[in-house]
Amino acid sequence: MYDVIVVGGGHAGCEASLACARTNHKTLLVTGNIKNIADMPCNPSIGGSAKGIVVREIDALGGEMGRNADKSLLQIKMLNSAKGPAVRALRAQADKITYPKNMLNTLKSTPNLEIKEAIVEDLIVEDNIVKGIILEDGTKLESKIVILTTGTYLKADILIGDTRKREGPHGEKPSNHLSDKLKEYGFNIIRLKTGTPQRIDKNSIDFSKTKLENGDDKYWTFSFDNKVYYDKDEQVPCHLIYTNEETHKIIKENLNKSSMYGGLKDIKGIGPRYCPSIEDKIVRFADKERHQLFLEPESIYYDDIYIQGFSTSMPRDIQEKMVHSLPGLEHAIINKYAYAIEYDAIDAKQLKQSLETKVLENLFTAGQINGTSGYEEAACQGLMAGINASLKLDGKEPLILKRNEAYIGVLIDDLVTKGVIDPYRLLTSRAEYRLLLRHDNADIRLREYGYKVGLISKEKYNKFLDKKEKIENLTEYLKNTKLTPKKETNEKLLSLGVQEINSNITLYNLIKRPEVKLEKLQSFLDKEYDIDILEQVEINIKYEGYIKKALDEASRMVDLDNKKIPDDINYDKIHNLASEAKQKLKEIRPTSIGQALRISGVNPADISLIMVYIKKEYFYESK
Repeated sequence: MYDVIVVGGGHAGCEASLACARTNHKTLLVTGNIKNIADMPCNPSIGGSAKGIVVREIDALGGEMGRNADKSLLQIKMLNSAKGPAVRALRAQADKITYPKNMLNTLKSTPNLEIKEAIVEDLIVEDNIVKGIILEDGTKLESKIVILTTGTYLKADILIGDTRKREGPHGEKPSNHLSDKLKEYGFNIIRLKTGTPQRIDKNSIDFSKTKLENGDDKYWTFSFDNKVYYDKDEQVPCHLIYTNEETHKIIKENLNKSSMYGGLKDIKGIGPRYCPSIEDKIVRFADKERHQLFLEPESIYYDDIYIQGFSTSMPRDIQEKMVHSLPGLEHAIINKYAYAIEYDAIDAKQLKQSLETKVLENLFTAGQINGTSGYEEAACQGLMAGINASLKLDGKEPLILKRNEAYIGVLIDDLVTKGVIDPYRLLTSRAEYRLLLRHDNADIRLREYGYKVGLISKEKYNKFLDKKEKIENLTEYLKNTKLTPKKETNEKLLSLGVQEINSNITLYNLIKRPEVKLEKLQSFLDKEYDIDILEQVEINIKYEGYIKKALDEASRMVDLDNKKIPDDINYDKIHNLASEAKQKLKEIRPTSIGQALRISGVNPADISLIMVYIKKEYFYESK
């Protein structure tokens, strides 16, 4: 008998298992192949736009992905560093051998956690309550909670040209029956698709025809522990190339041979809108003369190079022509051909915001089974499912992150409120309050939660409190310290590249000047501060007006989210409610007015009717 059984050993499964085990619950991780734990079947990277901030949020809450990425990286960059702080995010090339190896070692060394290699065929269900799993050989394993993190393995089909083969990303046996069982229990099953590009032998590439892309010349970490495991001067380079007229011609002439464009007639899966295949790019952006591609190393232990941005489901002979049309790859040797993969997922609108399903009690789902794409999106869901499973076992309320608190909150709210049509990918544009959800302040936003749920140690929490105190102290010091336009003061400012002052000014107001960097003013401070403290304070000062506006807007949203909708509300009794709104509200069953307002098809007039109805009916009932 286990407290929690986690099905699937990908990024969601690893985070869910660790969260449950670390909060003192007996946990079993069941995976089809132990060798594929924390596998990276597609892009060998962690982070990216918005995603890098998610990794920081995972770390702030006590998850593992950030720490593991720091131990396994080949190269790291801060994206959008020349732009505002709202869109800056880390992206690292991870070693495809080291990352899974480190994660497996972490899992094996974690108390309360067991790992079992098996295929799960069914759930043990009694009175719509999940009580365990049933393996392929009929073995029953009991648990109080089950978390499904099956990734792309539910009825997985590999698609290349006009061929379809039922197998996982590395030729493994997929789960052929679990999604059918879920459908029998009442889940809506949808079909999705994603893909991956070719892997090229590094020694067959002429890098003289490519543009060198090095890592940053300063140290970065995803984890707030700030432990550095790499030498910034020894990072493995990437290279930039572009498609050309010949590439586009080959693709257009053979479009009907692509699995997704006629090669296979029975494809139902919908591909990712924001990570399209190269065929999609050529068709959808026909006016573009070229598309950028990155040649990225997969590992220091072998020579495969990943062509970022070149995923396809073309036949192998056409892939050869496509690859050889690219600059520097005229004589490239393809070690592994590109493919698309089609798989089953569930309708995320059948989930609560805790990621427990509405269909079966004590069943949680996380990752690509919920319709998302990407390692980071999967990992953060796994972490939240693990946290909320643990909280439920302890008889506590779930942790629901709001849209103004975390990208994780944005992702989960989007999933359960809007559902998905194509694989969901996080983007900065999805967040209304992205100035509040920055790379630099993820710990300020979330570490308190991590400590409360038991995933952040007392030592780390005290370090966090010390950081907060230093931020507050430095802010007050800057507000209370004035500079006068003395000759020596102006000479000092000019030597630092800061324009001289003509009247008394506080350091706080001086920093509001666009050209002034707080780091340059260290000599004016009462003591020396770490760079992350200076960065946090400077952003808060420079963007003070914008941050205040965002906080005011978020406060109004939180007020609406705090207006709860009774679980037993009968929408059929609300007169004049629009038909589409009624149908959507009955399907999703929002828990708050705020969530109801975010449902597509529900407009402000419908919300007004709901609020009047609740006030009238439930106020009278309480009387």
